[in-house]
Amino acid sequence: MRKRLGFIPLFSLVFVIFATTEMLWLHNLQRLDHLLSDFLVKTHAEKLKPDPDIVIISIDDVSLAEMEGKVGKWVWPRSVHAEILEAIYKQQPRAIIFDLTFNEKDKDRPESDQLFNDAIRGKQHIYFPITLRSLSKDAYVGHLSEIAKPLGLIKTAQADPEARGGFLPPFAIEMASWQVGTINFNHDRGVGRSYDLYTNLSGWLLPSLPAKVMQSLGYPVPLQAEMLLSWRGGKYPYTRISYSELYADIDRAKSLRAANEFKNKIVIIGADASSLHDIRPTPIDNEYSGLDILATAMDNLKNQRAMQMPAQWPFLTLTLFLIAAIYQCFRKRINALYPALALAIMTPISVLLAYLALSQLIVIHLITPLLLVWTYYFTLALREYWVVHRSYQATIKEFGRYVNPHVVKDWIAKEGSEHVGEKAESRDITVLFSDIRGFTSLSENRSPEEVVALLNRYFTLQVEVIFRFNGTVDKFIGDCIMAFWGAPLDNPQHAHDAVMAALEMSQVLEKFKTEINDASLDFDVGIGLHSGPAVVGSIGSAERKEFTAIGDTVNLASRIEGLTKGVSRILVSRETMLLCGDSLDFHAVGSYKVKGREQEVELFSPLAPICLPSLQNDKDAI
Repeated sequence: MRKRLGFIPLFSLVFVIFATTEMLWLHNLQRLDHLLSDFLVKTHAEKLKPDPDIVIISIDDVSLAEMEGKVGKWVWPRSVHAEILEAIYKQQPRAIIFDLTFNEKDKDRPESDQLFNDAIRGKQHIYFPITLRSLSKDAYVGHLSEIAKPLGLIKTAQADPEARGGFLPPFAIEMASWQVGTINFNHDRGVGRSYDLYTNLSGWLLPSLPAKVMQSLGYPVPLQAEMLLSWRGGKYPYTRISYSELYADIDRAKSLRAANEFKNKIVIIGADASSLHDIRPTPIDNEYSGLDILATAMDNLKNQRAMQMPAQWPFLTLTLFLIAAIYQCFRKRINALYPALALAIMTPISVLLAYLALSQLIVIHLITPLLLVWTYYFTLALREYWVVHRSYQATIKEFGRYVNPHVVKDWIAKEGSEHVGEKAESRDITVLFSDIRGFTSLSENRSPEEVVALLNRYFTLQVEVIFRFNGTVDKFIGDCIMAFWGAPLDNPQHAHDAVMAALEMSQVLEKFKTEINDASLDFDVGIGLHSGPAVVGSIGSAERKEFTAIGDTVNLASRIEGLTKGVSRILVSRETMLLCGDSLDFHAVGSYKVKGREQEVELFSPLAPICLPSLQNDKDAI
């Protein structure tokens, strides 16, 4: 028959499978990864300066207000852009990029479109956006092979010659002047972090606007679908010039602006007025300008500083290694605080390393592996707590047979529940033996069931007394009770408590006789006590142990109990009497020869104090 796997191996196996699936395929925890990495990226970006050669001309709220009196409400005639274009181009910029769509001709002002086209014609490095659409009626649909040249499509070996695409190209611009690219900013779980480089259309690669611009300017552009953006600065990191401010300067007889303001610059012209809604959520800000996103993409390509995301398998390997290490700690019963301390140290160090990795253009997702490792640890730690708690309850139940349960809880709280009481040690204790005299006459006229019931009732009454006086019940030997004081908890007055318990046990006997209500019965008890050193603890075999006391002190207490018949119901040794001091009075009964001892043992009988509490009051105190 196969041995069943224990909880820890079985849970560990299932958890490893789950962790592997989550990290390589599911990515359900990726939102948490992004929360941390976005925070680190934002913190890191605040210390970085953007490329000063990238300039934004913004159609902002001020521009809309100031230009309304000059050229009317938005959308302005395109001749306005022609004037701006001419003014900038005279300063010899490296490129001028319009982040404005010109997909429809202005039917009401065709002369304006003509002026704009005249301004563009013959000029190099003027770029426009194009929008991808589905194959619907509101888009220009054509065979990709026929429009490959004007759109700048790159034909791959897998290109389908019959493939078609839907676009919104800049129809207001003459096709000969088209230098276009897409402006698709990717939203990953609600936040944009990457920018398209090339879109694969049935094997035809359509470049994005940043890729088109940088490739035309001679910068290397990786032939890949997208790039992870490396952000720099705060919410508005790039040099910004208000469109209306620049337009007003054109009309002046003498310009107030620098004559070489745009020389060798990459100029982006676009709108980010609040009413035009060109804002996106990014790691830097929830309302980040689309113009700055476009500028960031170009900055990354120009300076070769796009971010990279490392493969997941090294982090999966590390995660599984940590799970295996935690597994070994719990399997070998190593203190659970040690792996917790190691994880507590490792977690902030990992976050710091992830932050430093940003300087090397590497984004590391930490939350998933850390959360998996911590979840695994806490699951095993909670189970360990449950096992220890169950052991604690079992210990209370087990030792509650010997000691008052309240005492057991105090003892466990002091010593700890694990292996409590297993260590045998020498203690100074007082041992009591109590035996029924005349038990045969008590049982000979009763059935075994009645005898057992009587014994149980008698033992219950006597154990209540022992517990009340902080004693420990060792065992029942037939009709005999063995108990001791001074263990497992220290008790400086163990002798006094033991004698007081013996005196009340004598009273309990009288109550028991009254309960039986049989005048013909003649029985009594003998109680012997002795104080001294004894070995106390869990003693026995590996299969069965008992919490008990052994040694000469125990043997002598038993012998003293055997001498009570015909002498006194309660007898104590001289050692016990001396330990009681002046708290109790004793009557000397003489010295007696005891088996196993050469010298006689001096014995005393305790006198019940006047202030001995009544049985009823003691029961109320329990």
